[in-house]
Amino acid sequence: MSDSERIAVVGAGAFGTALAAVIALTGKSQVTLVGRNAALMADLTADRMHDTALPGIDLPDALQFSAEPDAISDAGIVLFAMPSQAQADAARHYGPYLAEDAVVVTCAKGIDKVSGDLLTDMLERELPHHAIAVLSGPGFASDIAKGLPTAMAIAAADMAVAERLAQAISGPTFRLYASSDRVGVQLGGALKNVLAIACGIVEGCGIGDSARAALISRGLAEMSRFVSAKGGKAETVRGLSGLGDLVLTATSHQSRNLRFGIALGHGETGDPSRGELVEGAYAASIAARLARGLSVDMPIIEAVSAIIDGKLDIPTAIEQLMTRPITTE
Repeated sequence: MSDSERIAVVGAGAFGTALAAVIALTGKSQVTLVGRNAALMADLTADRMHDTALPGIDLPDALQFSAEPDAISDAGIVLFAMPSQAQADAARHYGPYLAEDAVVVTCAKGIDKVSGDLLTDMLERELPHHAIAVLSGPGFASDIAKGLPTAMAIAAADMAVAERLAQAISGPTFRLYASSDRVGVQLGGALKNVLAIACGIVEGCGIGDSARAALISRGLAEMSRFVSAKGGKAETVRGLSGLGDLVLTATSHQSRNLRFGIALGHGETGDPSRGELVEGAYAASIAARLARGLSVDMPIIEAVSAIIDGKLDIPTAIEQLMTRPITTE
């Protein structure tokens, strides 16, 4: 990879558009945002603004837009910025157009619900001839697009690849820290969404900030146990993609997962997401199932999964969590 690297971001939602914009602003790479909606891509080209996803934010003149899948064919780095459950389909759709040496970076925070696999594992099956990396950490799309200081983690199996990706993508306001722990970085991103729903339930029920703090700290312990059982490094979840992302998502009302949990805590029935994508709602049951299979104790994740599935009411869940056997810290 070099400073003249061509980069494609696939997925023209808020996060994909924000990533493409902040990378284009570095001036180091030629960046193209690729989406399947031809009318939207034409509007972005003409207006330089994504009113639906990032209202009021001007997109840089250097950023190019395309609805054609072959627009990724000369890119050495291709970021997949669509939701986690759409990544497999994207790999099949765009895979034939990838350059032979292209590195694919998944930017979603979830677990494949069909296989229960990490997204990097799933993408390696779909795209066996390409290096697969993952970008995760505390960063809201609007903050990134506005150029507000943001730091995230990028992990690849080969540390040298992760370091080159970090150099290619980072800019003055968007800093990436390289890691070789793809397992820890991914699970930190996926599980913090579930824990953010739990924090939203705490807020919605009005049981206090002390309860939220306890939940964050004990939730971090659950994440560490799960990451270790899956072959990752427990210390990874104490970094940007675990603790950093959890604190952001569990405390800011910009978080869809937090708002979803608040609605549950208020007793809203039906679909309290109001049509928003809530990654944690997908990840909860998958993570709980995987944890049981690994004999990993994850009571908070289990409780959130049961609440979402309608198998457990919130007062009972809180009572069960607070009456668990007392152990050492």
